[in-house]
Amino acid sequence: MTADAKAIAAAPPKPHHHRRSALQVLGALRQPKVAVMLALGFSSGLPFLLTANTFGYWLRDEGTSLKAIGFISWVGAAYFLKFLWSPIVDRVDVPLLGRLGRRRGWMLLSQILVAIGLVGMAVVGVQPGLVAIGAFAVLTAFASATQDIVIDAWRIEAAGDSDEMGLLTSAAQLGYRGALLITDALIIAAAARFGWAPSYVGVAVLMAVGAAATFVAFEPARAEEVMQAKASLLSPRGLFDALVGPFVEFFSQHRAVGLLMLAAVALYRLPDFIMGPMYNPYYHDLGVPKDTVALVRGSFGLGATFLGIAVGGLSSIRLGLLPSLMLGALIEGAGTAAFALLSLHHDMPTFAAVMTLDSFAQAFAGVALVAYMSSLTNLGYTATQYALLSSTYAMLGKFLKGFSGVTVEALTPHYGPLGAYAVAFIGTGLTAIPPILLFLLIHHLDRGRRKANAA
Repeated sequence: MTADAKAIAAAPPKPHHHRRSALQVLGALRQPKVAVMLALGFSSGLPFLLTANTFGYWLRDEGTSLKAIGFISWVGAAYFLKFLWSPIVDRVDVPLLGRLGRRRGWMLLSQILVAIGLVGMAVVGVQPGLVAIGAFAVLTAFASATQDIVIDAWRIEAAGDSDEMGLLTSAAQLGYRGALLITDALIIAAAARFGWAPSYVGVAVLMAVGAAATFVAFEPARAEEVMQAKASLLSPRGLFDALVGPFVEFFSQHRAVGLLMLAAVALYRLPDFIMGPMYNPYYHDLGVPKDTVALVRGSFGLGATFLGIAVGGLSSIRLGLLPSLMLGALIEGAGTAAFALLSLHHDMPTFAAVMTLDSFAQAFAGVALVAYMSSLTNLGYTATQYALLSSTYAMLGKFLKGFSGVTVEALTPHYGPLGAYAVAFIGTGLTAIPPILLFLLIHHLDRGRRKANAA
């Protein structure tokens, strides 16, 4: 790689030296890339819960044990293993579809495979056993994780400056959360009327939104010079750069603090992940009707999600990323622990209040974390470095959530069926404390480094 290319690779999006006015921000929302990002974020979010929490609701409806639901949630391992094949996405064109460009070719391929996987889950169903539907769930999860790799890379590379990075990140989160609303709320109402299989097929059809956005999207030019300057992937130097270069670049830039960053990122979403497979079985065992769950998620949950995205983005700009991350972890832990209240009172006002807090907390924390991880990437390694970071934040939580059903069942003899859920939710909420402490330490070290550089 040339010296100039290295400089470009290390450079984040250029910051603006003046704050944009409200009218300028609103004007920026009309950019075509923002609409494309909104649609791609929507496409990225559609498959996620269909192999996780919503899938667990389907399985519980069919009488599957909590233990089996917890273990089958491990199909989501794709989301924390995606860094293994992200160098290929970064450096190799898709055969045939590669004529669309590297980013768009991978987008379209992954979207097609997601649709095939969802239709396959719908066709085989649960009744023959969990092996066949589990296999299609694995296909869906791996295709979805690949889509996330390339969409995240496109988002970072398409941003011309730090303001656009924030704008595209917010658009991606808005689209993503909108998709979660469909697959976490509307699909439940649809399943109550038409069944789970037709509902899954309906979501597969919605993947056409992402495919349409892929054809409209442009190939980012910012990283092109860096990519062209790299050695061929087939050469020893190119292979080494693809596999090892992203990690060398990351730790050469952040040094020992990089380990603290990775640890904090790894722990950050534990309150959200650990009990993930148990949310919908919890509602089922509480006796909350599907229509009520869908109504609350689609009204209070939707409003709180939009508010959380807006406040999270504003906080990241005004307070800074690290303070926003600490605040996000605090409210995320509180939101998770609040589900314990439903074991005592699951009337409509309590249910709506808990869901509102949780939706706001997840949206706020999600925006802060995505913005933080995006700020740590370098051009030339965008897909691989972001995949490493997002795999890191998903890895521990995705592993631990497989034991969520075992935990609830083990606690049941001591606390009763609903009390077991309550204790598990409170314990999970307390996992927010370690990342808060780690980000506090990183914040302290960062301030010390800046003071030393200023001196």
